[in-house]
Amino acid sequence: MLDLKFVRENIELVRKNISDRHNPVNMDEFVAIDAERRKFIAKAEELKAERNRVSAQIGELKAQGKDADSEIKRMQTAGEKIKELDEKVKESEEKLRQFILLIPNMPLPGVPYGESAEDNAEIRKWGTPPKFDFKPKTHWEIGEELGILDFKRGAKMSGSRFTLYWGISAKLERALVNFMLNLHTKEHGYLEVLPPFLINSTGMEGTGQLPRFRQELYKCADDDLFLIPTAESSLTTIHSREVLAEKNLPLKYVAHTPCFRREAGSYGKDVKGLMRQHQFNKVELYKFTKPEESIAELEKLAADAEKVLQLLELPYRVVKLCTDELGFWSAMTYDLEVWLPGENNYREISSCSNCMDYQARRADIKFKRKTGKTEYVHTLNGSGLAVGRTLIAILENFQEKDGTVTIPRVLRPYMDGIEKISGSK
Repeated sequence: MLDLKFVRENIELVRKNISDRHNPVNMDEFVAIDAERRKFIAKAEELKAERNRVSAQIGELKAQGKDADSEIKRMQTAGEKIKELDEKVKESEEKLRQFILLIPNMPLPGVPYGESAEDNAEIRKWGTPPKFDFKPKTHWEIGEELGILDFKRGAKMSGSRFTLYWGISAKLERALVNFMLNLHTKEHGYLEVLPPFLINSTGMEGTGQLPRFRQELYKCADDDLFLIPTAESSLTTIHSREVLAEKNLPLKYVAHTPCFRREAGSYGKDVKGLMRQHQFNKVELYKFTKPEESIAELEKLAADAEKVLQLLELPYRVVKLCTDELGFWSAMTYDLEVWLPGENNYREISSCSNCMDYQARRADIKFKRKTGKTEYVHTLNGSGLAVGRTLIAILENFQEKDGTVTIPRVLRPYMDGIEKISGSK
């Protein structure tokens, strides 16, 4: 969340950010609550000053042997009113805290203003999209024809947007996970973490999913637990309410987890295939950094995710998201978009974001400098990569005219030397 003092002192700047990001927050309500809080504080301070004066008078009257009953009653009445006002101040402060939780992060300088994905800024491209002497198929056509992806049985088990993997497709998904984890731990210096796949509401609030995105979450009926929509939720919460040592920063974690999303706002989008599933696998990269290093660390994190695509020989581009496309808790995001021949288009496969101190304030994560001063850390996250979408890209970019799919060379050691997919076995 944003610093309350910053919001108070930069109301118009915050208003513009909310408008640019089409966020349904009424800052007039914030101003009214804050003004009411200040009124309660001022009245309480006035009564406390009066109570101090009356207390002094009572002492003088008693020293003179005079009756002080009326002054004592005045002091008691003032005390009761002060207690009521202090409670109102606490109520107002909680209202402000809840309000602050609904305000998105402030974008960093350099984030382009925009109304849609069309306004994202392309930063660079890598690789050349393949050219086929036949009409390329979509991944769902390839998967069904080879008998390796079963959308009908997935739906029979769990409903729409669930898929059953058969044989070699399940092996390929597992190979991708192992390849990504090995790359990030052995070459990029991340520590592998296996977190719980359920998280409580405090953790969800700390990351930013609650209260804003409750409709996107799967909630357990009998417990204060949610299925994680991303490992980012778990990784943020690892160090909630902790003070880290400056010498240990940056901390770099990588985790493979299933992710669960209701996709409540995506009706009619990507209904075919694996692109937008309720359950999918993801390898997540996460960093806790010092504030002065977070911008440079975002570039490194994006490069780590790009390396996966380069080794898999998958063409992609990097775009900087505009204000309207920027995630709720992000101050700057690079999207990695992989080329999909079946769609003749680039599609997002990773979002790499710098959240600055936004999540750290919500989750209360600080670090202590050598000087003894404590500050909030900056948090960064990115998919390294979304596994199902990587499988999509392989099926479409490495498809052959005869209907088979070539396995990228870097994955073959993880596939027991298999070079082609020709069926589910």
